[in-house]
Amino acid sequence: MAEPSIVVVENCPHCQKAPALCVCESIQQLAARHHVLILQHPQEPDHDLGSARIAHLSLPNSTLKVGLSWPNLKTALGKEAVNSRWAVLYLGSGIKAPTAGKKTGLIFVDKKGIPLEAAPTPKDLDGIVVIDGTWSQAKALWWRNAWLLKLKRAILIPSQPSLYKELRREPRKECLSTIETVADALEILGAPPATANGLRGTFKVLLDKRRAQLKEARAARKS
Repeated sequence: MAEPSIVVVENCPHCQKAPALCVCESIQQLAARHHVLILQHPQEPDHDLGSARIAHLSLPNSTLKVGLSWPNLKTALGKEAVNSRWAVLYLGSGIKAPTAGKKTGLIFVDKKGIPLEAAPTPKDLDGIVVIDGTWSQAKALWWRNAWLLKLKRAILIPSQPSLYKELRREPRKECLSTIETVADALEILGAPPATANGLRGTFKVLLDKRRAQLKEARAARKS
């Protein structure tokens, strides 16, 4: 008797999600004046719920780079850039004072994590850098790329809890998915409300698909 053939289901070539989690129909082209550079750790583990590529596909004014290190901002971005006109979003460890009593927003800090008295305005920035990976992977990317220290550093205080909810436990309440981080930051920097809402909406579609997938699996086990 011939052995049963194994059916290999390939991921979507566009969003790179499994067919059951494909969100391509929900992805919109969203406007943003500030360029978004996403640095993704090559071993970022959550392929099902990872959101960096979805954010990139939604934002024409964005760049997604996968790797461990780049010599400078220009190389990572692929075009000329002025360090002083870019901000990197990095919470780091042991920084709590800047977020005390703050409801939401971007807090710009110095190398010691102390809030700057004169924070840059949206007009002072050409773009933002967002690091994608686990807590330890983000830390590795931060220390492997010394040029990040030449950028303005910002800490994001989220406008709302992560949509992940029960699907992923974040290490700190300030932590969001990459796409939610981008949505909040662009909203604060003056992007149209439709941009942040569109990013969050596509992410919600992904999470709803994952919840439906898990519910179906639980029902199958019980039957």
